[in-house]
Amino acid sequence: MGLYRQTVEDFGLYPGKELEDEEVNRLREAAGKMSAKMRAVRIVSATSVSRNDLEQRLVRKGEDPDQAREAVEWMEQLHLVDDRATAEQVVRSCIYKGYGVRRAKQALYEKRIPRQFWEEALAGYPDQQDRIREFLQNRLKDSADEKQVKRAVDALLRRGHSYGQIRKALSEISLDSEEFMEEY
Repeated sequence: MGLYRQTVEDFGLYPGKELEDEEVNRLREAAGKMSAKMRAVRIVSATSVSRNDLEQRLVRKGEDPDQAREAVEWMEQLHLVDDRATAEQVVRSCIYKGYGVRRAKQALYEKRIPRQFWEEALAGYPDQQDRIREFLQNRLKDSADEKQVKRAVDALLRRGHSYGQIRKALSEISLDSEEFMEEY
């Protein structure tokens, strides 16, 4: 059984110490709780996660579901897991990457952030029209054949932009956009 230093100290363990069955059970329980907490700390230190996502990851990594829930609650008490702050960070990241609102919503969904935080996080989402136009100009500066235009449009769709926004940007850079639907 692998133990963290805190657990060893809490139980006053030393080499050769004999434990009763009840003490062994308490030790296993404490070791499981500490393992879940330390794994939660490692996950949170590596990336921003929501409460639900953290709990799911702990269970997937082999932690007991009850101990995973306790570890997440402990992390919340320490203010290390905050769904609202995570939602805002995810949206900022999407804005930085030039994603559309649809892709930002997908990222929030993938992070298992409760929908109650979505509206607030997405409230100040800036208009991406300039970024769409810039993307198209960079992609289509050498050639604007139909195949290249379709690839660029598909890339923008994957980034979460609507057909309407893309069509508007295509017309702004004087490319024919009649073949694209008005809205996705």
